[in-house]
Amino acid sequence: MQKLVIGIAALATLAACASRPEPTPTPAPTQAPAAQTPSGPVAGSAEDFRVSVGDRVFFGYDRFDLAPEARSVLERQAAWLRQYPMVRVLVAGNCDERGTREYNLALGARRAAAARDYLVSLGVDAGRIETVSYGKERPLDARANEEAWSVNRNAHTQIVSGAVS
Repeated sequence: MQKLVIGIAALATLAACASRPEPTPTPAPTQAPAAQTPSGPVAGSAEDFRVSVGDRVFFGYDRFDLAPEARSVLERQAAWLRQYPMVRVLVAGNCDERGTREYNLALGARRAAAARDYLVSLGVDAGRIETVSYGKERPLDARANEEAWSVNRNAHTQIVSGAVS
């Protein structure tokens, strides 16, 4: 019996000392690299137009002529629109609250036309541009002071179709 106990003890000792091979790691399933999150708007989108180019030009009191800053914005708009020839836009003329409704509708129409005409002179097909006047009906700033009035005197270029979603 003693031989049996010694044999079992020897087997147990050998089993305890035996090394087991390290398990071979199985490779992780191949994954596509994580998509890069864009740091800005999608090229060709309405947001790209608004953020990268600018969608609004401003006018002086009772004016519809384009100031140098307005021309600069419209030049960027024209370059963007030439790059995306399927995009159609609406240019909306806006006014401040002073003056009659009728007068401001006419002034807003002249502002929208001035912006449209300049875009066309820069190579944008006139058939891609519609205009509308909102007069004083859609103010950006509802306050009644010079700061508010200055932002409400504008022509807003809005993409209506053809932009990347």
